[in-house]
Amino acid sequence: MKLVAVMLSVLSSTAIAATGLQQVLGTHPEQSQPNFIFVITDDQDLELDSVKYTPLIQTHLQSKGTFFKNHFVTTALCCPSRVSLWTGQQAHNTNVTDVSPPYGGYPKFVDRGFNENFLPVWLQDAGYNTFYTGKLFNTHTVENYNQPHVNGFNGSDFLLDPFTYSYLNSTYQRNHEPPVSYEGRHTTEVITEKALGFLNDGLVAEQPFFLVIAPIAPHANIDGGALHGGGAPTVMTEPIPLDRHRHLFKDVRVPRTDHFNPVEPNGVSWVRDLPRQDQSTVAYNDHFYRQRLRALQGVDELVDTLVTRLEESDQLDNTYIIYTSDNGYHIGQHRLPPGKACGFEEDIRVPFFIRGPGIPQGRVQEAVTTHIDIAPTLFELAGIPLRDDFDGTPMPIAPNSNSTRHEHVTVEYWGHAYLEGLKGSIDNSPVVANNTYKSIRLIGDGFDLYYSVWCTNEHELYDLTTDPYQINNLYDKQDVYSPLIHKYGLSQIVSRLDSLLLVLKSCKGRTCIKPWDVLHRHGTVVSLRDALHAEYDAFYNFQPKVAFDRCELGQILDAEGPQEPLVYRDGLSWDVWT
Repeated sequence: MKLVAVMLSVLSSTAIAATGLQQVLGTHPEQSQPNFIFVITDDQDLELDSVKYTPLIQTHLQSKGTFFKNHFVTTALCCPSRVSLWTGQQAHNTNVTDVSPPYGGYPKFVDRGFNENFLPVWLQDAGYNTFYTGKLFNTHTVENYNQPHVNGFNGSDFLLDPFTYSYLNSTYQRNHEPPVSYEGRHTTEVITEKALGFLNDGLVAEQPFFLVIAPIAPHANIDGGALHGGGAPTVMTEPIPLDRHRHLFKDVRVPRTDHFNPVEPNGVSWVRDLPRQDQSTVAYNDHFYRQRLRALQGVDELVDTLVTRLEESDQLDNTYIIYTSDNGYHIGQHRLPPGKACGFEEDIRVPFFIRGPGIPQGRVQEAVTTHIDIAPTLFELAGIPLRDDFDGTPMPIAPNSNSTRHEHVTVEYWGHAYLEGLKGSIDNSPVVANNTYKSIRLIGDGFDLYYSVWCTNEHELYDLTTDPYQINNLYDKQDVYSPLIHKYGLSQIVSRLDSLLLVLKSCKGRTCIKPWDVLHRHGTVVSLRDALHAEYDAFYNFQPKVAFDRCELGQILDAEGPQEPLVYRDGLSWDVWT
């Protein structure tokens, strides 16, 4: 014991932080709960093959863990998506629907009471040490970072606006200390150092730890005050990689799929009015794409650094490592300039990898999962009772998981869409005035569908089984000669999907997980295929339809049409749901 005391007396706190106390002593505390490391990138696509260019993530996470191939976000915009992730609630329940006030951003998160009631606070209550570095929410700024300080973390080092997206001029704010500028240093290099420091802090303590690392890559670069104080950026330029990666992938191009810069326009609303991109625009977007892949190399190396440090400790086998993104991304698909905010696959389907105790290695999981399911999943893995206000359900992490599965994803969006890149504008503006819609992504029992209703009351229906790139909108083909989907007419499909969307667009808690129970209370219908029985045709045809009274920039309920569905009682009886 005296020898240990002498060792500790001569070791500086810096040395202990750098190596970890357990590494110094050669011992590790016993703990029953697992650790968590959560890496969340910004705007990382799955559909455009970004994971293919991150070999270390493939080695450490894809090969050593499970890939959820049907994992979706529920709002394709960073701040609403992140708030939903950390609360386990749909954006229509958090009412954080934008990146800045009055409808979103850090001030709205605080006003809604979530600073005292979100995942890190709950994990602290369950005995976890919690750490965070990187981007938390938009409009978390050098001016309001202490109004109030973010709750729930034993250690934090947040990126702050208006410098969040500046790769070479970032500002971080540690714990309750003043902000510090890192001008001249690459933000990925800075966050790697901070992440490793917090990991060492977690390994020192006797409690289990929850560590979140949120780099901005591969988000566009923004210098100055863009997205700060409610203003839209003048321009979002291509990401800036670390110097050692800037010459990689010189011949790589955006995948030339059928919906890349198509000859004929598709989609609805403002998307259908987009002009076809000329060759200079296509060339610039290819460059933008390469810069995204290059910027991700630093994140790839970050993951390798984290796994290496865990291997040096004895905690790798007791640590879940999760990797995902806040939303996806498109470049050129449907003629779109770089960006997100749409309900297309590129924007809502994101990478999700997990490795750790009991996780099958090299497995591809096809279950439908969403960001709303992540908080319940962490609760289940940590042995914490689930909350009644969760809108999601634990993901089927283990091969024989008994978690409640669902075939639907509720996708919703309010307000502006942002157009990125030097050539990203409409009528010289980088902002689309209104991009509000409600939609469903459904995968199950042979169905692979996307259905949406816009605030303009335009509709979309895509059958991704035969139209994987969402080019052929079937909604307007509902006549006696229309194509069938698994022997069912389009009008039958639409009536069921619209009723399901009517439930989901205002669901809470269990009704978000089992929406068919709202429409059929006896539990006889649990899927779209069940609902398509002919005996229900009259009921679904009589159901109120999803519609908007007007377009708004945020969630204004009296603009969003019917809210309550009818409930099926028996063959000729239905009434209002209560």
